Amino acid sequence: MTPNAGNYPFAAIVGQEALKLAIILCATDQSLGGVLALGDRGTGKTTAVRALASLLPQLKVIQDCPYKCDPQSKNLQCEACAEKSHHQTQSMEAPVVDLPLGVTEDRLLGALDLERALVDGVKQFEPGLLAKANRGFLYIDEVNLLEDHLVDVLLDVAASGWNVVEREGLSVKHPSRFVLVGSGNPEEGELRPQLLDRFGLSVDVETPDQIKDRVEIIKRRDAYERDPIAFVKRWKQANTKLSNRIRKARELLHSVELDDHVLQLIAELCIALGTDGLRGELTLIKAARAHAAWRGETVVQESDVRTMAPFALSHRLRRNPLDDARSSVRVERVLEEVFAKRDAA
Repeated sequence: MTPNAGNYPFAAIVGQEALKLAIILCATDQSLGGVLALGDRGTGKTTAVRALASLLPQLKVIQDCPYKCDPQSKNLQCEACAEKSHHQTQSMEAPVVDLPLGVTEDRLLGALDLERALVDGVKQFEPGLLAKANRGFLYIDEVNLLEDHLVDVLLDVAASGWNVVEREGLSVKHPSRFVLVGSGNPEEGELRPQLLDRFGLSVDVETPDQIKDRVEIIKRRDAYERDPIAFVKRWKQANTKLSNRIRKARELLHSVELDDHVLQLIAELCIALGTDGLRGELTLIKAARAHAAWRGETVVQESDVRTMAPFALSHRLRRNPLDDARSSVRVERVLEEVFAKRDAA
């Protein structure tokens, strides 16, 4: 592939509307907690995530900082940046970082720069993938096959927003706030409950079963592989339109209101589904608000809750040995019951 071709354009992806919406909403509100996409191989999960980079608004960062510290947030800066009263800044693309399955803990966390230590006798920290992903997206393909000790590291950093490395005479603490995006095939293994709960939204991704869609997917992919530069150029305008809409939704997000009757509906849904804790409600609130902003509205409607409930709640359900339906189907079923009761009242 030509080096400057760029990733497959997000706007050119055929179907997979649920996955695309989940990714867009996490780009709109990065505090949502990320996306987990589980389903068949070869259905465009990785393509969609990597295409996200071209949609994200540029970041303003402190110049020459390896952690891309935010010049506007003193509390979220590394020690070196926090000590300075004035910074030179620059703009850059928001990072979308791949975490390979065989990654070592040193590569993930960062470690001593051995070459510098051996040649110059200087102990210097070499940032890892968690540093590169700061203020962006960290993508894990086959996330259900990730080794347990790496899962523990990710959980700690995702919860605190900071990566702390103390080894080989080094003591480093740097910000690492990222949106976690995972994909995988559930037939190859299940996720640990602690990691599963960290994802804000989840999506079931299926192989398209319509001949028209499959033909269009193949045609577009073939055109991209034959001449990627021309293909990316052809979809540039549509991609820019999506990017501008995400930017506007981000600006609108903090103005979106959520009434008590909508909060009551969200609580009813979570009780009816038997979700553990309150993370389901909190995530659904954020998701519904982001969906309203994406639609260009300033008030969350019941329709926003109905749309986002399967995304925010399906992976938080307890197992039911007497019900072999998919979790998203169970959420849809309860949605129908709750709305029917409200209409009858």
